[in-house]
Amino acid sequence: MRKLSLFLVVMLLSILLVVSFTLSVSAEEPVTLIFSSWRTEDIDAMNRVNAIFMEKHPDIVVDFQPIKNTEYDGQLASSLQAGVGPDIMYLRSYDGARILYNSGFLYELNDAIPVLKGFPEAAKAAWSTEEGIIYGVPSVGVTHGIFYNKEIFDKYGLKEPTTWAEFIDVCDTLKDKGERVLAAGLKDQWQLYEVLYSGLGANFYGGEKNRQKLIAGEMKMTDKPFVKAFEKMKELQPYYPKGATGIGYVDMQMLFTTGQAAIYYGGSWEIGVFESMKPDFEIGWFPPPVENKGDTIQYCFHVDAAVGMNKATKHPKETLEYMKWVTTPEYAQALMNELPGFFSYTPGNYTLDNPLAKENIDVAANADITVRTTWEKLSAQEPSGNILMWEAMFGLLTDKYTPEEAAAHVQEGLEEWYKPFTK
Repeated sequence: MRKLSLFLVVMLLSILLVVSFTLSVSAEEPVTLIFSSWRTEDIDAMNRVNAIFMEKHPDIVVDFQPIKNTEYDGQLASSLQAGVGPDIMYLRSYDGARILYNSGFLYELNDAIPVLKGFPEAAKAAWSTEEGIIYGVPSVGVTHGIFYNKEIFDKYGLKEPTTWAEFIDVCDTLKDKGERVLAAGLKDQWQLYEVLYSGLGANFYGGEKNRQKLIAGEMKMTDKPFVKAFEKMKELQPYYPKGATGIGYVDMQMLFTTGQAAIYYGGSWEIGVFESMKPDFEIGWFPPPVENKGDTIQYCFHVDAAVGMNKATKHPKETLEYMKWVTTPEYAQALMNELPGFFSYTPGNYTLDNPLAKENIDVAANADITVRTTWEKLSAQEPSGNILMWEAMFGLLTDKYTPEEAAAHVQEGLEEWYKPFTK
C-alpha cells in the first residue's frame, strides 16, 4: 500500500513538472527584431511585407522603425557604436555601408547565406569587400526620371520629350501658359545631386564610362563633360517656383500631387508615395532626355539599399532567419508589390502590375546603366563627394556658382584626400 502511495506521489509530481514546463514554454514572449530604414514613408507597406514572414514565424516579431532620411546615417552609426543599434538595417551602397563594416558592426553573410552567390555581381559589389566578403543582401535598385501631369500636358497638346531641347520647349510652353512648371525646391539639397545631376545629368557627362574615369583619376569634375552637365541643370533654373529655397522634399511632392505644378523630377521609389496621395489626375513618366535624337540613354539605375545584420544582435538565430527570407523570391515579389518602383536584385521571375514601375524598369533594357556620380569611392572620406555635390548644385541654382565654379568646388574638395587626384 505504501509502495503504491509512493508511486502515485512520484507520478503526480512528474505530471506537475511537465505541466509547469509546458506552461513556461508557452508563456515565452516572441523575439522582437528591430528593423531600421531611412524611409519613414514605408511603414505601412513594410509592415505588410513583414507580416508574410511573421505568419510563418510566429515566434518572431519584426518591428519596422524607420528614421528620417537626412538623420538616418548619423543616428544609425551612433546607436551601433553605443551597442543599442537595430537588429536589421537598410544599408547605403558603397562607402556608406563600408564604413559600418570596417567598424565591425555588420555580420558577414557569405557562409550563412550561400544563395547570395547567385545574385548579380554588380549588386553584390556595392555591399562587399575587394576580397568578396558580403555584408549586405542586395535588396533595392531605383531609377531616375521625370513624372508629369497628363491632364496639363493634354490641355496644351504636349508630348513626352525625348531630347533635352524638346524638354526645354515643353517647359517654356508651360511657363508661357501661366502654369507652374516644376514641382521642385532647393531646401533638401540631396535631391539636387542624387536625382537632378546624377539622374538627368548623366546623359551629358558621359554616364558610366566617364564615371569610371573619374574614379580612376583619368578625368576630373572640371573636365568639359561634367561641367556641361552642370550647364544643362542650370537651364532648369527659370522654371523653379518662387521661394524655391524654402520648398522641401515633401512640399515638392504635395505641389505635384495636388496639381499645382506640371512636372516633377524624381525617382522610381516615389511611385507608391504619389499613389498614396491619391492625385485626381493620371501621372505620366518619361526617362531622362538625351542630348540628340538616337543617343543611348545613360540611365541612373542606382544600387540603393541592402539589408544588413547587426553583428552584435542579441538574437542572431532569429535575425539570420529573417535575413535568409530577404533573399527569397517571396520577399522580392512582396516588396515590389507593396513598394512599386523598388526593383529587387533577387534572381527570379516577377510580375509588375504597376504601369509606372514597369515603364521605369523597361527603359533599362535599352540603356547604358550607371549609378550616382560620386557615390562609389569618392565619398569614403571628408569632404565627401556626395556632400560636395549637394553644395555645388545648391550653389549653382542660387547663383552662388557658375557651372565651372560648381565643378571646381567638387574637384577641389576631392583633391584634399582622394589619392588619384593627389598624385
